[in-house]
Amino acid sequence: MRRFRDRVDAGRQLAQRLEHLRGEDLVVLGLPRGGVPVAFEVAGALQAPLDVIVVRKLGLPFQPELAMGAIGEGGFRVVDTGVVTRARITSEEWRTVERHERGELEKRVARFRRGRQRLDLHGRVAVIVDDGIATGSTARVACDIARQLGAAKVVLAAPVAPIETARDLTGVDEFVCVDTPARFGSVGQYYDDFSPTSDEEVIVLLDAAERRLRGVGRVSMGLDCDLEVEIPAGRVTLQGHLHLPDEPRGVVVFAHGSGSSRHSPRNRFVASALYQGGLGTLLLDLLTPVEERDRACVFDVELLADRLVAATRWLQARPDMSLARVGYFGASTGAAAALTAAAELGQGVAAVVSRGGRPDLAWEALADVSAPTLLIVGSRDPAVLDLNRQSQARLRCPNRLMVVQGATHLFEEPGTLAEVAILATDWFGEHLLTAEAPGVQEAAR
Repeated sequence: MRRFRDRVDAGRQLAQRLEHLRGEDLVVLGLPRGGVPVAFEVAGALQAPLDVIVVRKLGLPFQPELAMGAIGEGGFRVVDTGVVTRARITSEEWRTVERHERGELEKRVARFRRGRQRLDLHGRVAVIVDDGIATGSTARVACDIARQLGAAKVVLAAPVAPIETARDLTGVDEFVCVDTPARFGSVGQYYDDFSPTSDEEVIVLLDAAERRLRGVGRVSMGLDCDLEVEIPAGRVTLQGHLHLPDEPRGVVVFAHGSGSSRHSPRNRFVASALYQGGLGTLLLDLLTPVEERDRACVFDVELLADRLVAATRWLQARPDMSLARVGYFGASTGAAAALTAAAELGQGVAAVVSRGGRPDLAWEALADVSAPTLLIVGSRDPAVLDLNRQSQARLRCPNRLMVVQGATHLFEEPGTLAEVAILATDWFGEHLLTAEAPGVQEAAR
């Protein structure tokens, strides 16, 4: 039954069916949220820009699941006049529903694009991508809106759709699909992994696609290194997960905070964003399972830093690391360990990022850190923000303090972790993937 491992695999298979469009003036448009990871792969394969096309269904006031129309960016709308007439919807009822949905649409657009302008579709080929099509209603609306936004040709593409939907699609110039089964249950049945796509992932993928077009980020489709590793560190062996692109030029080692591990969803999310930005990652457990239960070990910054130094030396000794520079990403107490280790290793560490960190716990080492350091703190984490400001004043290396508005200590608010991932990718890209870095001390306004 299943045809695709995940949305990445689905996107790569779909891209092969769209090769005939290579070289045309394309814009690939993912339908959020699940269509964006598929569209990301399609855009990369076709070397085309990626954007989202955001639509909102307008449901009947007394039966919201039944659509009487839909809206998109730019004030465009599609009206199902038959439903409106039969339901006797008044102008005021329509305006009330549209006003509410327009507000939701604008919030989502603002969150996804983070200030970037919508890509111009005038005279171009719009390739609208979803992770699968069932009834096709949302996809049809997206195609109509792309046409209204000026697209000269509209191509709808999806990994899977029922054969009857494929036959009945109207309003598109071309429909491309990997599989059109006659017996169709649900889109998720055709995936081994159909876990939900978050707003955070959409934001990071759009940012990564923009970098890719600028020639910054992962472009190779060759073999990489993605494996669990064991790292000797004195009397213990540390567990880690190493993910390296082909011929890595920069690798970021993660120093987790208290109560966290290499399986931390937040750090794995940031690691994925860094990898899309062309960086390798080493997610690392600095403590053994027994030590994790001992609070004294959790806050032993010297112990954590010693383990981090050992892991760094192990990493740098690998043959595939001969051209790579190393950076540290530290969270909470892990940030203190990262700064302490950076002070010890000197030029062996090229950059440090602290996310909601406690650099004050590395107070004595701060003045000896030479690696450019980025401190990221949430605006709603006042105590830690104050400690970071005090610590920044002690740093002598190039540094910056960035405050993520609306974020608390764990960056759980919508869009805030994506902001962390993008800031970290920018910082490491600048200091690990380029020859030189500026040496200016700044503070975020």
